[in-house]
Order: sequence, then C-alpha cells, then structure tokens
Amino acid sequence: MVPAEVVIDSKELNMADNLPTVKTANKVKRGTYLFIKKSFDVVCSLMAMLFLLPLALFIKIAYLLSGDTTPIFFSQKRIGKNGEEFDFYKFRSMVPNADEELKKLLANNKEMAEEYAINKKLKDDPRVTKIGAFLRKTSLDEFPQFINVLKGDMAIIGNRPYLPREKEDMGDYFEDIEKTKCGIVSYWAVMGRSDVSFEKRLELEKYYSDNQTLLLDLSIFVKVFKIVLLRKGAK
Repeated sequence: MVPAEVVIDSKELNMADNLPTVKTANKVKRGTYLFIKKSFDVVCSLMAMLFLLPLALFIKIAYLLSGDTTPIFFSQKRIGKNGEEFDFYKFRSMVPNADEELKKLLANNKEMAEEYAINKKLKDDPRVTKIGAFLRKTSLDEFPQFINVLKGDMAIIGNRPYLPREKEDMGDYFEDIEKTKCGIVSYWAVMGRSDVSFEKRLELEKYYSDNQTLLLDLSIFVKVFKIVLLRKGAK
C-alpha cells in the first residue's frame, strides 16, 4: 500500500526552519551580553580593590577622631539572584545596632513609621552619623560592594539588593526582580533613587529585569556619574 502524499505548506516549512535559528541567535546574543557584563564586573572590581584599603584607613581614622571605635565595615544579609541570601558589605554610615534603633524609632514615632511603611527608608534618618552622611552623599559607603562583585554575589549594574524582611512587601514583583543579579548601581538609581516611593522603585527594578541589554547598562553607567557628581538623590 502506497502512503498518501503529504503536502506541507511552504509558509509552515519556513516558520519551522526559522524557529531553531531565532532561538539559537537569542541564546548567542544573551551569552555575549553576559560575558561582556561579567568581564566588565571583574576588571572594574579588581581596579577598585587598589583604592579600598587607603579609603578604609581614611574612614577609620575619621571615625576614631569622632570617638567612634566600632568597626567601619557593615555586613548584612540581602536577597540575591533567584532569592538566595548573601552577606552584603558596605562602609558603616549609621550608629551601631542600627536595626534595633530603627525598631525603637518606628515604635515611638508615628510619622516615621508611616514614612517607612511607604518608602522602606527614612529621608532624615537620625541613625546616620555625620561621617556616614558624607559617605552617603559621595556614595563612598557603597565601595566594599566591589568585594561582593568579585565573589559573584552581585554585578556592578543590576537591581537593588533587598533585605529578607522586604520580600513580603515586594509582592508580585519579587520573582521578576530576583531573576536578575543585584548590583552596586541600578536603573532605579538613575531614575530617582531616594526621591521615589518603594512601589515606584519596584516598577523600575522590574523594568530593568525584563529589558536588560548592553545599551541599557551603558546608559545607566554613564548617568550614575552625573548623579554622584551632583550628589542628587543619595540619602
């Protein structure tokens, strides 16, 4: 018995032929982007290590002169890519036991509690030291995060490293945001930083996760210099 002739529509054939090609092209494009991004992270972080020790020495002396003998490095658990927690490093800009002080402030000050509920931070945070205020204005408090980049916990450009306690507040945004490695600077940082609400911040972070490209990263990297130089929005 001779099988019936099978007729395949030419349009269907072209579509079938194109699918693997498009998929492969996208994978190659994505792989190239990630390779360039990772190389950039490693090179910049290694260069930053040359300045970390003298900067730490300067900050330590400044704190000692103010009578503060507490360690200048601050470590805290943050949520990384795929929801995995890691030790996040910064130069300390607040008083010791800042988390405990925050609980007291929110319990005793209704206005601060309302502000924190909306923004997840305080505009005029009384826990910030005078030296810490300078570090924040110049963004020098972020410098130890280059250690996180070298360890692979973070990238130079990514989303904000959120606190474990903020996971519930992130709601439906959580999965979209945490599919991307967090970074020292972010799309949110160049689009308002401390001047936007927590909800708006989440929207910006989701946009970055869904639209990562080399061009977008380059745009963020260039804009962050303007923000740091003008000391705009860093609090």
